[in-house]
Amino acid sequence: MALLTLYMSRFGEDRLRSSELEQVQLPDEGKLPEYACTLVDGILCNEQDIDDKLASVSQNWSVERMPLVDHAILQIASYELLYQDEVPVSVCINEAVELAKAYGGEDESARFVNGVLGRLARMYADGELDDVQDDDVADGDGADESDDSDGQPDGESCD
Repeated sequence: MALLTLYMSRFGEDRLRSSELEQVQLPDEGKLPEYACTLVDGILCNEQDIDDKLASVSQNWSVERMPLVDHAILQIASYELLYQDEVPVSVCINEAVELAKAYGGEDESARFVNGVLGRLARMYADGELDDVQDDDVADGDGADESDDSDGQPDGESCD
């Protein structure tokens, strides 16, 4: 459900805000479960950092070129890997690969997701991601200067 919420949030004029998560109603599913809210909120609050790290490990792919579903899967897994200690790395990667097999945007989505997350996990374990900043990203795209430092629009902050 977190995947569907992130995917759906990519369409329309306004980006989903953390404060709106409790009101999200998914077709045929109802309200977003608590863990899905935690994931989506964490991703929204750390989106720039997550995308910077994804860009630094995805060879020959800018984050903007990634299929939307693959990008959302990678954001979920990256958030769990980088910010959630209770999810083992192998479980995180395996679940992401399974999501990519089922919903990925390309025939090679599962391999792509596995490769990106494998590099991310290795670099994270080796402490090589600590210094990744928006200006260090491989595709050369920096953070949007109009964004607040917490990644939330209109002064909304994440706790």
